[in-house]
Amino acid sequence: MRPNHFLILALLFSSFSLLVLKVHGDPPHILLIVLDDLGWSDVKFHGSKINTPNRDKLASEGVILDNYYVQPICSPTRGALLSGMYPIHTGLQNGVIRSTEPYGLPLNITILPQKLKEAGYSTHMIGKWHLGFCSWSYTPRYRGFDSFYGIYLGAGDHYTHETARILDLHDNETPVENKDGVYSTYLYAEQAQKVILSHNASTPLFLYLPFQSVHSPLQVPTEYTEKYENITDDDRRIYAGMVENVDEAIGNITEAMKTAGLWDNTLLIVTTDNGGASDEGGYNWPLRGEKGSLWEGGVRGVGFVHGKMLQRTGVTCKELFHVTDWYPTLLHLAGIEEDSDSSALDGFNIWPAISEGVPSERTEILHNIDGNSAAIRVGDMKLLLNVKNQEWYEPPELSSGARKTKKKSGRKIRAALYNITADPNESQDLRRTYPDVVRTLRRRIRYYRRGEVPSGKQSSDPEARKLARKNGYWGPWID
Repeated sequence: MRPNHFLILALLFSSFSLLVLKVHGDPPHILLIVLDDLGWSDVKFHGSKINTPNRDKLASEGVILDNYYVQPICSPTRGALLSGMYPIHTGLQNGVIRSTEPYGLPLNITILPQKLKEAGYSTHMIGKWHLGFCSWSYTPRYRGFDSFYGIYLGAGDHYTHETARILDLHDNETPVENKDGVYSTYLYAEQAQKVILSHNASTPLFLYLPFQSVHSPLQVPTEYTEKYENITDDDRRIYAGMVENVDEAIGNITEAMKTAGLWDNTLLIVTTDNGGASDEGGYNWPLRGEKGSLWEGGVRGVGFVHGKMLQRTGVTCKELFHVTDWYPTLLHLAGIEEDSDSSALDGFNIWPAISEGVPSERTEILHNIDGNSAAIRVGDMKLLLNVKNQEWYEPPELSSGARKTKKKSGRKIRAALYNITADPNESQDLRRTYPDVVRTLRRRIRYYRRGEVPSGKQSSDPEARKLARKNGYWGPWID
């Protein structure tokens, strides 16, 4: 190309705030699966004895993420995934969005499906939203999804699809009232297969599939629990059945992708939203802590990537990643390179690190700041401030008998420092050994505090439940 042609192209692109660069080949189809409350111990590649042949095969053929972090609880992780921003920058730093709270992921944030639509993607969501529904503008169909089938709230009965005895199952804006008795995982897998088999392969597909499983209530068809009679703990036995059941659903969905001719150009991402909850069957052994905590058991996430576009496969990646990184990474793969608003992102494009094994651009992670409580990791070192003490929870079926399962402690720890690379189980507090590191990490937390936005947390609005009871289903109540 002659120099004057380069000049013409440069002038054309200068009028756009968004520069679109095509990745080699067609943009991939993206299948993004979130498993709710899946514990670190509950996958085969971390030692689990639960039967998960589909995930085992997919993970072994792809890239397992060994140093990957999420948020400690549902709404903050989902908001971070779809926005590329830490919860302190979206107002979601103070827990989950409750059913009667009139707020959500801020509307001034352009989220992942909206950006993917700009690149020509067909966008669909099936499963659990949990990012606000007080008005229609907060719901999935108004946030970039061409279709939505699932629940607005954070949990519900897997068979009746009710929360607080009120229906929470929707097909776009219409309540679904004829699926009582159909198990949620079956229902979502069936809907996913419908979307996949009816999709035109010439258009890139983004299918966001945040399963309701394996979140409580602990429910699963009995043929799955019967396989785990060796597990004496009732909750753990049902939970194990749920883990196997959702694995079967993943297998059915990937088979549908193959049948539809989509699989060879599909990037599959499987991630948890937080660590497992020990009193609901999930375990994170040998990591310390659980769901809701800033200990590794709450924030170190199970995750892997699969796809023929990976330049290396069958490997475990130990580079540092965070859930906010999916946003810029997937936009990069879709052919979108930000030249505006990118400064607001907390995520990095981690595709070269995953696919090629080069060092990750990420060197630190703010786990969260919530009032006086905070945690940050910089390089190998992690500092926790004003957190409740949590210990270790060993799955009974993995127990050697040499160590008893420990329970939570309400005692607060004012400060603790760990070398996570050398001590991922957070057993040796180094704060007295390395006071200079403690001071450095405290300064980083103060830096993030200066950029923190006010929490979006709102008081409960009685109109939400009143209208839901009147209508017979949960839905927007402000407009």
